[in-house]
Amino acid sequence: MSTNRLAKPTQRIERVALGSDRAAKIMAVRAAVARVAEIEPAWRDASVVARAVATDAPAMPLTDSQLMSGARQRALAVRQMLIDQRLEADLYVGLEGGFHSTLLDEQRHTFLRGWAFVTDGRQGCFGASPSIEVPASIVDKVVNGNRELGVVIDEVAGVRDVRSKQGAWGVLSRDLLTRAMSFEAALIAAFAPFYNRELYAPQHRQP
Repeated sequence: MSTNRLAKPTQRIERVALGSDRAAKIMAVRAAVARVAEIEPAWRDASVVARAVATDAPAMPLTDSQLMSGARQRALAVRQMLIDQRLEADLYVGLEGGFHSTLLDEQRHTFLRGWAFVTDGRQGCFGASPSIEVPASIVDKVVNGNRELGVVIDEVAGVRDVRSKQGAWGVLSRDLLTRAMSFEAALIAAFAPFYNRELYAPQHRQP
């Protein structure tokens, strides 16, 4: 039996606010909202508003903690911005991409990944994108060279402003996966409590 048949109607989502004006991030939010709308009619008329926001997250996050913090800061910042403008949204979204490294059998592996944070002002949820391993030569230029990934990828790809297009994801995967696609997956995960409310209701959560 499809789990969609078990889901009860959720509240109407009319506006989703994104804490960024980057084209790839806007595309990701629109795509994720459209995917949710396929199974949840209450999302079908949702619009997306995007605002550039300031955070104290590092320009090039190097850990999951920094990525998660940056995503949450962006969501909270766009919420506050809209409140100050006497506007509101049903959901507020933050997206952050960068590196996360781990040791396995004394060998370091560095992955490119993204994190999403979504809140309605009362509860919030994180979601992560897939991960793709980054070549050591690029990691060295970013980490040891103290440079932003976007600048390094532009040099590697020989293209200007890659991060606003297919992103490092597109360069590493030969466009089989783009930056927008990776964030879309993270968003579908982070949106879950808001389109699958019955399952995520407090009475179903583990103590």
